[in-house]
Amino acid sequence: MPPAPLIELRDVTKRYGQGPVVLDRVSLTAQPGDFVSLIGPSGCGKSTLLRLIAGLNPVSTGLITVDGNTPEQAAAELAFVFQEPTLLPWLTVGKNIALPQQLRGVPSADIGGTTQKVLDLVRLGSRARAYPRQLSGGQKMRVSIARALSLSPKILLLDEPFGALDEMTREHLNEELLAIREHQAWAAFFVTHSVAEAVFLSNRIVVMAAGPGRIHAEIPVPFAYPRTAQTRLSREYHDLVAEVSRVLRSVENAAA
Repeated sequence: MPPAPLIELRDVTKRYGQGPVVLDRVSLTAQPGDFVSLIGPSGCGKSTLLRLIAGLNPVSTGLITVDGNTPEQAAAELAFVFQEPTLLPWLTVGKNIALPQQLRGVPSADIGGTTQKVLDLVRLGSRARAYPRQLSGGQKMRVSIARALSLSPKILLLDEPFGALDEMTREHLNEELLAIREHQAWAAFFVTHSVAEAVFLSNRIVVMAAGPGRIHAEIPVPFAYPRTAQTRLSREYHDLVAEVSRVLRSVENAAA
């Protein structure tokens, strides 16, 4: 018998009130260690899907289980990284990371060590006393990721966290995210509009279509981890970026 999935969505449909269907009969699974990227045209429900997995919104019909529980019951096993860092400007970096631990009831004696550990993971170990205004955009996002990792999640949900960054910073943070993953074996659902980013990070790519949002295709990514800047130079990488781009264009053309 194959192991039970860590995350399972079964015929999930979502609509808000009497509005149009946002997601239509979405079925999807993820195992521990999976890195699943969601790509598709704007309005296809990628971010909505993350919010359903996180238990921030209820499904209209269908079922979601997270480690055998409802998303609400499994809230302590998930961490969410949003499009913006959402750091509190009046708190230092260290206190921003400590806050969700305090809200989860982590003992005070453990918070300092955990905070320093995750800051070291994102290579900001010396910036615990800095304020958000003193950080670059890339550094702020690394703090946001560190804050999520401080909760020791089994599942990391990332809603286009690098979309506002320049390409060089974005590629560097992609590499850092995978390096962190080598130390913390969480599963990830990652929303992006960048095909190249999806191919670099993922072991599976889910291409979604809009009107209503639904899964159009699942594409496996065969490259072994760890991946580095050299991965992007390989012919196989460029060929897969071209293939996923072709599938995405076919979805966009069908909706036009």
